[in-house]
Amino acid sequence: MIITKIMNSQELLLKAIRSKLHVSNSMNDEIASVLNISYDAAHRRVSGKSKFSIEETVMLANHFNISLDSLFSNKENVIIQKTIEIKSLKDMLNYFKNSAENIAELTSSPDAVLYYSAKDIPLFYFMEGTIMSKFKAFVWLSMLQQDQEKESFEHFVIDESFMEHMQKLKKIYENVKVIEIWNDTTINSSIQQVSYFYESGLLSFKTAIAIYDDLKRILTVVKNKSNKTDSSYSFYYNELILLNNNMLIKCEAKVTMFIPYTLLGYFITQHKESCENVHQFFNMQIVNSKLLNHSGTRDQNLFFNSAARKIDYYKEKLNSQLDLSF
Repeated sequence: MIITKIMNSQELLLKAIRSKLHVSNSMNDEIASVLNISYDAAHRRVSGKSKFSIEETVMLANHFNISLDSLFSNKENVIIQKTIEIKSLKDMLNYFKNSAENIAELTSSPDAVLYYSAKDIPLFYFMEGTIMSKFKAFVWLSMLQQDQEKESFEHFVIDESFMEHMQKLKKIYENVKVIEIWNDTTINSSIQQVSYFYESGLLSFKTAIAIYDDLKRILTVVKNKSNKTDSSYSFYYNELILLNNNMLIKCEAKVTMFIPYTLLGYFITQHKESCENVHQFFNMQIVNSKLLNHSGTRDQNLFFNSAARKIDYYKEKLNSQLDLSF
């Protein structure tokens, strides 16, 4: 947890907690239960004889649904949380485990809406246990590990627990109202990654073609979703704005923003003013985008066929390179 302003008023937090409690509830009992400490230890904190740690403050804020930004920050100072740093497969496992738990909690409200500005294909589409899922994990780990000799994709192994948490993320994404904004470059990084690792000798020709085919399958999944009249999924095509992989989860109780800072790393904040500004910016992007759900067959085919042709071009490029090698 990164805090850009020193929290010097424990009373503010206690006052906010009191406002959440029923009259009959004991403050000491509630805090002791949430923090898993003794009644006496809770009493010392409530009476001001000892201070909450940062970790305890975050636990209490999460439990009582209190925005720390509203208590301790101003327009120039924002309290943020960050995802864990990934340097190993174990770190990545914990990353997806924590992500699944965090997003599940934030989308638990029936009015929750998840916005995604898709600079790259949203990672939720790589959670199906396919060859593309494995390849993405391979890419993420290869690019985040430092000073380690790269193994080939064919020798890369991930355990079942890893896929279990990826499946949880996929299920969460499928059960919440989603608004995605894509453009013509959204699929580019996935295409380039296959080409890069093939040319680096870490990916066989046969596997590279299989991954490209699976990428086309993902496009078909997205197209089929956008064909449905179900209001829980909206797919927008934007020709103007450079997208950034920002994600926003909004419900009546609060708004949470996820801001990418590394390949998988995100800063997370519920700073009210910042989140509302980003929500407004999402709405501006939507106004300047085309909703392919309602645009008809022609507009959908123009977008998805263009993306498929781009993948086919790179498949042919691999075939040409293979022919030249003989």
